[in-house]
Amino acid sequence: MSAAPEPEVLLQREWWRRALSIFRSPGVAFGALRDDSDQAAEARQEPVLAMILLAGVAGVLSTSLAGRVLDDPVFGGSFFAVLAWAFLGGAVYAIVVFWLGGLMVHALSRGFGGSSSYRQARHIVALSAAPLALSLLLVWPVRLAIYGGDVFRAGGSDSGVGDKIFEGLVVVSFAWTIVLIVIGVRIVSGVSRPRRR
Repeated sequence: MSAAPEPEVLLQREWWRRALSIFRSPGVAFGALRDDSDQAAEARQEPVLAMILLAGVAGVLSTSLAGRVLDDPVFGGSFFAVLAWAFLGGAVYAIVVFWLGGLMVHALSRGFGGSSSYRQARHIVALSAAPLALSLLLVWPVRLAIYGGDVFRAGGSDSGVGDKIFEGLVVVSFAWTIVLIVIGVRIVSGVSRPRRR
């Protein structure tokens, strides 16, 4: 007979489900962020970390520098060196966005009369980054399969309408992230639209 899972394990599993529900029902995921207890925050650590790291890598790959990184002799034309650069740069980018982005969201929320904590604001930022994480898992593999290393070189086969479509999808994921931040702040902090007089 197997023992029942510990309550902490069940809560962690629930947070993985909630993190993924951000795409179809953001209110459920953000509503659960209202519980700012240490136990709840600890249970959501892994999904928050996964979202922000994947989004960080997607953010680095979306920079103009990424579009010409293989032109730099430091990388020696190595695709694997570029992937290592994207992962390490993405991790740094994720840390900065998590802490400073969370600080900005916290300050803006407080400025509009919200009541969330700094930890909740950081977790709003992380969960809101889900569309960027999704773009890393769905858009970038297809883009790399079609264009290969040209994605990381100036010029090449990745110019034209197809590339503009991929860039548009990345822009949409950034816009979706911003919308989710607004939704998250409204749900977690209790910030509502200003009333018309």
